[in-house]
Amino acid sequence: MIFLILISILWFIAFSKKLLFWVYLWQLKEYHIGRFRDHFSTAKGKGLIFNYLLLVKILLLLGIFFSGRTGFVEYKPYLLYFVGFVFFIESLVVFRNILQGSLKKPVLTRKVAVILSTGVSIMVLVLFFLFIVELNTARFTFSLLFLDTLAPVVLSVLVLCYQPLAVLLRNRMIKAAKRKRAGFQNLLVIGVTGSYGKTSTKEYLAAILSEKFKVLKTKEHQNSEAGIAQCILDELGPEHEIFVCEMGAYNRGGIKFLCNIVRPKIGVLTGVNEQHMATFGSQENIIRTKYELIESLPENGIAFFNGNNKYCVELYNKTQIKKKLYGEGTASSQEENLSGAKVVAQELGLSQAEIEQGCQKIKPWPEIKKGVNGIDFIDATYSANPTGVIADLDHLAKKQGKKVIVMPCLIELGKASKEVHQRIGQKIGEVCDLAIITTKDRFREIKKGAPKVLFLEKPDKIVEKIKSFCQAGDTVLLESRVPKILIKNLTK
Repeated sequence: MIFLILISILWFIAFSKKLLFWVYLWQLKEYHIGRFRDHFSTAKGKGLIFNYLLLVKILLLLGIFFSGRTGFVEYKPYLLYFVGFVFFIESLVVFRNILQGSLKKPVLTRKVAVILSTGVSIMVLVLFFLFIVELNTARFTFSLLFLDTLAPVVLSVLVLCYQPLAVLLRNRMIKAAKRKRAGFQNLLVIGVTGSYGKTSTKEYLAAILSEKFKVLKTKEHQNSEAGIAQCILDELGPEHEIFVCEMGAYNRGGIKFLCNIVRPKIGVLTGVNEQHMATFGSQENIIRTKYELIESLPENGIAFFNGNNKYCVELYNKTQIKKKLYGEGTASSQEENLSGAKVVAQELGLSQAEIEQGCQKIKPWPEIKKGVNGIDFIDATYSANPTGVIADLDHLAKKQGKKVIVMPCLIELGKASKEVHQRIGQKIGEVCDLAIITTKDRFREIKKGAPKVLFLEKPDKIVEKIKSFCQAGDTVLLESRVPKILIKNLTK
């Protein structure tokens, strides 16, 4: 009995970590099945399914099942002890992750709280049931190990079981948001979309336009139908004159759906590239989806296009309503986005003095932090895209001293992934004295253009390498989703 209690506790700890991780992963992919599925085409995604620990567990399951006359072990208890040892090691890893602050867990929302509560309740019920039916030690251990092995499937099913309810509640929220939006007849809505530059352009617009108008903007990561609807319901008030709305989508029709909610009169298309091609299927689908914003504008609407992006120029040429280009000849993506915000502000009647005053409130981007050994760190640790990476490398090129980039390979690029990473590798080769790539997926393609490139996955090894390679005055670009513990250890 003592063994069963101990192994139950260890299993509960280990399985709780899996519950947190799989809910975190689904949330990270915004509960989008296409994005979730694409994750398993990456090296990290494949490692979640094909790994030595899972193989050991499968061998233990087979060993327990086939070693006894009745189908379960009765005379080889060392197999059961080994299962307990595996759960013990996994539990130690959990506590180590907690102490290091590296435990992967979802952002707590109402939906996540319900899923986690249900998961924990099911775990308790499983243990209660196993004790009630009084299984022998082998069958008890086998059951826990079997559930643990199937954790990715079981927990994904748990998440998906709540999707119909989540969709129902989301649709009710969207209808309420549409009704509320319809009541603000004089509200001017500016829709901002594109493969890149959406967030920066939105922030610049809000900062500049607030010099003359009462402005509401969508918050960070609030560019989906649920996020936008929530913003309208929680934030929109009669005092607001302009609503600057960032719009994101992963499939055809997504931007049009958002436009039906907010009814924009002004549309800003910040740029189009290969980002999220894995879910869109083709570059043509990406272009058509982004252009849905322009197609949704009324006849008296105004469309703004990034003149530095070839796809935007093509769409500008075919647009029939009032239209303007911006950003031609600018030297960086930040200047492009700022140019777009200024042009929109001019169209809305702001004076040059008001625009310049608004620009004073804009913080430099990306943020530069002082870190270990006096090294400068450019913090660009947000969701990356091909154009953004190249722009950040151009920014890095202007710095003095040695130049280093730390980044993972980009994801969700579909069939364009190989060519994109070769292009990034070539740029890295031109700019950087060292590149540290943290994922394997397209490391080979990057290395073709950047001979001075290393694959390092563990944060402590990356910190050690940077400390030995760089000194005060050198600059390190932290690009895309690098581990938080790495940022903490380098910039403290």
